[in-house]
Amino acid sequence: MSDRVLDALRAAAGADAVRPAGAGDVVSGVQPRYLAMPGSTEEAAALLRAAAAHELAVVVDGGGTKQDWANPPRRLDLLLSTRRLTGVVEHAAGDLVVVVRAGTPLAELRAKLAPAGQQFALDEPMPGATVGGTVAVSTSGPRRMLYGTVRDLLIGVTMVRPDGVVARAGGKVVKNVAGYDLGKLVAGSYGTLGLITECAFRLHPLPAASAYVCRRAEDAAEAGRLAAAVLAAQVVPSALEVDAAPDGGVEVAVLLEGTPKGVGERVAATRRLLGGGTAAAAPPPWWSALPWRTGEVGVKLTAALSGVPRLLAAAGEARRRHQVPLAIRGSAGTGVLYAGLPGAARPDAVARLVADLRAAAAAVAGHAVVLTAPAAVRERVDLWGPVPGLNLMRRVKRQFDPDGRFAPGRFVGGI
Repeated sequence: MSDRVLDALRAAAGADAVRPAGAGDVVSGVQPRYLAMPGSTEEAAALLRAAAAHELAVVVDGGGTKQDWANPPRRLDLLLSTRRLTGVVEHAAGDLVVVVRAGTPLAELRAKLAPAGQQFALDEPMPGATVGGTVAVSTSGPRRMLYGTVRDLLIGVTMVRPDGVVARAGGKVVKNVAGYDLGKLVAGSYGTLGLITECAFRLHPLPAASAYVCRRAEDAAEAGRLAAAVLAAQVVPSALEVDAAPDGGVEVAVLLEGTPKGVGERVAATRRLLGGGTAAAAPPPWWSALPWRTGEVGVKLTAALSGVPRLLAAAGEARRRHQVPLAIRGSAGTGVLYAGLPGAARPDAVARLVADLRAAAAAVAGHAVVLTAPAAVRERVDLWGPVPGLNLMRRVKRQFDPDGRFAPGRFVGGI
């Protein structure tokens, strides 16, 4: 029996680009009807026009590394994969700019740029992540302290709206100010506004030398003092990280980059500031890795820089109060931390601990978002918590996706 919708999707992008979804094509437990893999922006636009004509609910998939983040979609008809939207479109080495397709893995982009002595200076907390997924969820790592976040590095974007119209903003020069800054809007939108197909990024030279200085701290208070000493000095770290293990152990690590001579001098200065510590060319084992595994609970915490020690101390108190193993890891230099808990932890205890973390983060001008958690925890916890700009976000969603077909229910407030 002919499938009218499948035929329409294949007519839009080709028979090889669309098939019925299989058992492995699942998003947070929700099974789609179809899987599409466009090979170009034009094919993607044709697919989304066909999807709009048949009122299909769409979710975009890149490397699949963060599909368990956010809420399950309320409904899902078409899973749109970017696995064929790969490769560097243009590398303007003289301008320190690259244009790359959304399905390109970050590791592949790094390998392409390295021979030119350049880098896309964004860490990869989730191995296998793609460019588009990284922008959509706005993930970054330790080096955001010096180089900025994905929003700072993104200078141009090509996307396909839910109605199939192609939109472009920004350009291929760092100071381009033409048009609305669409990139800032779609970064962190969790795929609810449309399909990102290409991105233009600002690049940086690869450093000639780098070193990591690590120092164990007695507790969160001492870690905070050590971090404050580094921040107040002139050593200009690329990253300043803290790792608080479930057993209470705390370590501070500083990344220094530059010329061999300069790095050597700054390593010596940093060790003096820390009152000792070790220096190495390789990072500590926990560096740039999120403190949870698949199936566990992951929480993003933010705080004003001055409030990081208080937040770390409050997390330790919450861990002891609720008797739940809690790991905290992240940037003492930007105030972005991540918390991880075992997936087997009691859901009621996790819910109470998350409430305590939210209160502690709010007290230091921050917030707490549950990025991923088992279903039993999701039933007890609002993943996003209070969001002051929710009404504005809903209005933006209606402008881009008036029918609510793109990633329905995935984002904050059921957007």
